Amino acid sequence: MSKPFIADHPLIQHKVSILRDKNTSSKQFRELIREITQLMVYEATRDLPLRDAVVETPMAVMTGKKIAGRKLAFVPILRAGLGMVDGAVELVPSARVGHIGLYRDEETFKPVEYYCKLPGDIHEREVIVLDPMLATGGSAVDAISQIKLRGPKSIKFMCIIAAPEGLKALGEAHPDVQIYCAALDDHLNEKCYIVPGLGDAGDRIFGTK
Repeated sequence: MSKPFIADHPLIQHKVSILRDKNTSSKQFRELIREITQLMVYEATRDLPLRDAVVETPMAVMTGKKIAGRKLAFVPILRAGLGMVDGAVELVPSARVGHIGLYRDEETFKPVEYYCKLPGDIHEREVIVLDPMLATGGSAVDAISQIKLRGPKSIKFMCIIAAPEGLKALGEAHPDVQIYCAALDDHLNEKCYIVPGLGDAGDRIFGTK
């Protein structure tokens, strides 16, 4: 099982603290989600291979570097994962976007799938699954299982807040999936919400209750 990447960059930690604040508006919350996602994608794509590329500058011809043709796909887990898509695609505009819809059964706390639409060439792509919260890990485990059925080249999982229980569950179910998170919190409460967390990410993104 790969060791989770937990971001320690000052910009990320600063923005996460504002994100947690219960007085942060939905507008600012969405902006922060986008900004944090961009900083996290920067880390998650650090291992992309490069190739030499000849570039003619206004001054001279030189050999620079370009990404060596690796194809990416971002797959948000609906609905909260939608808040991370814009930031990710702004950094990697050529990426395809799939969607997996899951909701949590409030009695069993288990994920229930209701939608799955992935790029037709998913088998040619490296996938980054997006979800702001990794709580029990159930949704992430189920989403990644569905994606694996389509045979992608690789899968990474990116969240903003993680609970130890979610990291453990996802790591045990999919030890080959590298996990990236901006903060590791203390525990889950009796309703399986992350503590201290930031509340319901979907409600805060979309201004619903």
